[in-house]
Amino acid sequence: MWTYKHLIMTRRRKGPNRQPEKHSLYYISTALSKPVNLPGIYQFTAMGLLDDIQIDYYNSEEQKKIPKQTWMKERMEEDYWEKGTQSRKSKEQWFNVNIDILMKRMRHNESDLHVLQMRTGCEIEEEGGEITFSKGVYEYSYDGENFLYFDIKESQWVAPVDAALPTKRKWDNVPILNQYTKGYLEKECVDWLNEFREYADEEFRNSHE
Repeated sequence: MWTYKHLIMTRRRKGPNRQPEKHSLYYISTALSKPVNLPGIYQFTAMGLLDDIQIDYYNSEEQKKIPKQTWMKERMEEDYWEKGTQSRKSKEQWFNVNIDILMKRMRHNESDLHVLQMRTGCEIEEEGGEITFSKGVYEYSYDGENFLYFDIKESQWVAPVDAALPTKRKWDNVPILNQYTKGYLEKECVDWLNEFREYADEEFRNSHE
């Protein structure tokens, strides 16, 4: 399995970077409109990715958020996993309800398989020990097409397709929620990203002493 440790080693072999070092933390949730009854394919899955390396995972069968890196298992308290499990369960319920709403709105047949996906997260750049926020993402796709995304500069949702307009209007009608989304991307997400990087880097250093 490709680990965060491998990623650090690869970067260090390249020598000092002249460009700012980039890091990212993303969470991806995927819901299917119905079970497909195939091994390893679940009606709902969610995962966390640190610099494109999986750090946690949840699926609708086991219904438990689990660590995918040793340092995540060792450094994050039990309370973190319990709260994370409850959060993923709530998200699973939300997706199940909303994929049905979208199918009806778009007049899609229930016998066909449809996919609703969410990606949220942040990216930073680090140069000379100074960390700068560079990007925040909160977006939804439906059947692989862009459906709705958050414009962090304007603090509002953007609907690339007409079917997303009712959702955009509803969410934009609660400005405090948009402020929270912006704050999460620019601050809370970055804080988690830096904390996870610190734990991963510490594991790497300890393994090479």
